[in-house]
Amino acid sequence: MQLRESLASAIKRLTEKNVPSPRLNAELLLMFNLSCDRAYLFAHPERELTADEQTRYDSALAERARGVPTQYITGHQEFWGMDLIVTPAVLIPRPETEHVIEAVLSCEKRAGVERAPSPACPLHIADVGTGSGAIALALAKELPQAEITAIDISTSALEIARANAARHQLANRIRFREADLLRGLAANSFDFIVSNPPYVGESEEDQVQLEVRKFEPRGAVFAGATGIEVIERLIPQARTVLKPGGWLVMEISGTIADRVRELLKDWNEAAIQPDLRSIPRVAVARKPS
Repeated sequence: MQLRESLASAIKRLTEKNVPSPRLNAELLLMFNLSCDRAYLFAHPERELTADEQTRYDSALAERARGVPTQYITGHQEFWGMDLIVTPAVLIPRPETEHVIEAVLSCEKRAGVERAPSPACPLHIADVGTGSGAIALALAKELPQAEITAIDISTSALEIARANAARHQLANRIRFREADLLRGLAANSFDFIVSNPPYVGESEEDQVQLEVRKFEPRGAVFAGATGIEVIERLIPQARTVLKPGGWLVMEISGTIADRVRELLKDWNEAAIQPDLRSIPRVAVARKPS
């Protein structure tokens, strides 16, 4: 079958299965199957797929049609300009989470006026619930003076994060730690605590995309009955391990924004920042000096 015919058939198949963005998904899976870019698809519509290529493509389409996210089929997702390995052991990094990186960089720029990190006195950052390592790697990439501790309660997730750090030659900049949130870390030891914690309530489950509920790690999505349970534990722990004047930066949702504001009322410079759709997305607060 020619490439154009196979792609058209795939789009029709995914459309019939109500897969979101059927053309995009069909193209991404075909590019993965052929190890090519989108330009190749359009430049070679007459290319004949081999029997093996068509079989692999059909298998990938069947997985996508039953709801498996494209990222888990291809094993890859881009974040902050980096190609990351992803598996069902980790949450798929979202573009919205890049707002967390932007918030940290903004806070660090302000804090840099007050103190200048050096090799003798590096910036210490903890990424809590690191998953694929997306946040830790992005910050290591942007802040060469930083020493980063990437924490997760999941051994499987840490294996993926380590692999991503090695692929991007950042393994010597990141220390990996298996722990429940910040348990066991010394008081007054970090300049930044950064996290994309689970923040969806079980009461909201019906509003979450089926493929997220069915295929992404539940513990990385749902925090408990209300969605605030993990953050309620994280905030006081962060206050303990942060240095005076240190920053807490967390991804949140609009559903829990008011509750997060209440939990941060005795912090300095507490603010909720919106994403590009004006949805409350990032909570930022500074530990009193």
